[in-house]
Amino acid sequence: MIAPLAGGLVLFGFGEGLLVASNWGATPWTVFAQGLAKHLGVSIGWSTLMISGVVMLAWWPLREKPGFGTLSNLLIIAYALDLTANHISTPSSSWLRAGLMLSGVVAIGIGSALYLTTGLGPGPRDGVMTSLHRHLKISVVYVRLSIEVVILAVGWILGGVVGIGTAFFAGTIGFSIGLSLSVLERLSRRTRP
Repeated sequence: MIAPLAGGLVLFGFGEGLLVASNWGATPWTVFAQGLAKHLGVSIGWSTLMISGVVMLAWWPLREKPGFGTLSNLLIIAYALDLTANHISTPSSSWLRAGLMLSGVVAIGIGSALYLTTGLGPGPRDGVMTSLHRHLKISVVYVRLSIEVVILAVGWILGGVVGIGTAFFAGTIGFSIGLSLSVLERLSRRTRP
């Protein structure tokens, strides 16, 4: 279970970094991390790590308990995002930027499917989302949407990059995760005795 967890989280952070490198916009939380990083004078990875740590503080009053996967999520995604964003430059070609954007969503989808199937604990943001859903008795769809919209708006105000990549991510990530989960399910059925 550790290998799929670590591999999934690395892919997730790598995908986030590819979206940042496209410079066409990123996921809402990464837009927030970009904006915060500008104001704090830190890298996007450090900003992501700090945000995750603060989000985990909300777990205490919500009575959530982190797992090994939660703590791994906090560290590995931030590190992989930082490495990718620092080592992949934004290409001048629109085709290459589109390739980074598409590859980012695919990597995040596969990474999500891998780490979600380990059952070793939700990520910091997912734990808050599911806990608010349970406590407030509001559909997880509306809880997630509300959080993402607020975080995106604050990130944009702080100077994070919002663009076609942000919209592309929002419109395609569900399909990317769903397809990746389906492929993993088929592969695991083939390997069972």
